[in-house]
Amino acid sequence: MNLLRKRAPQTSESVWLAMVLACSGGLMDAYSFLGRDKVFANAQTGNLLLLGVNISTGTWQNVPHYLCPILGFAAGCAIAHEIRLHKGRGMHWRQIVVAIEAILLVAVSLMPGSVNLVANSLTSLACGMQVQAFRKLHGRPFATTMCIGNLRSGTQALVSYVHQRRRRDLRTAFLYYLVILTFVCGAILGNFLLGAFSLHAIMASSLLLLVAFALMFEDREHERSSAQTQAR
Repeated sequence: MNLLRKRAPQTSESVWLAMVLACSGGLMDAYSFLGRDKVFANAQTGNLLLLGVNISTGTWQNVPHYLCPILGFAAGCAIAHEIRLHKGRGMHWRQIVVAIEAILLVAVSLMPGSVNLVANSLTSLACGMQVQAFRKLHGRPFATTMCIGNLRSGTQALVSYVHQRRRRDLRTAFLYYLVILTFVCGAILGNFLLGAFSLHAIMASSLLLLVAFALMFEDREHERSSAQTQAR
């Protein structure tokens, strides 16, 4: 589809970067849930639900398993925002976020099953940083580490297209469903890699993040600003 070839105003909003990050997001969730004590790395709604269930049943020993990743995710959002606020010249702040994510996940890959609580908290920290840093796809709000908002937005756009026949609505629906499909592919990949490499499987997410890091060396926002300056 032509939309895949259409250039986003910023590299951070491009389709290809979104697909790489969504694949990594799906892999992280499959990894933490299937390999690290049934805890979600991204889906904090699920962790909050399980937290409430364990509190209600008095299973207090399980509370940290869900509470710590939730706090880690929130801390990741805060850290990414701090990086944005305090970043000076040089490397783009989103590249710094992705580099830190990759390093965190390498550390997680080296942790044994006996420290799943720490591993899940660090994975959720990385997810929170990613959610905060990448929130638009071709100018549309979206998420690379969860699907509920993307599913709602994509379905709304599809229904709008059925009623009004505007091609932009069909394009919007395609973008959202493409990201969801890529997230699912990441989860499938994560399951296969867990079988092959056990707890080291999360290294694949680090590799995907390095691809994202490389993609962001193309500073489209700066290119557009320079072109506008030269045209004056």
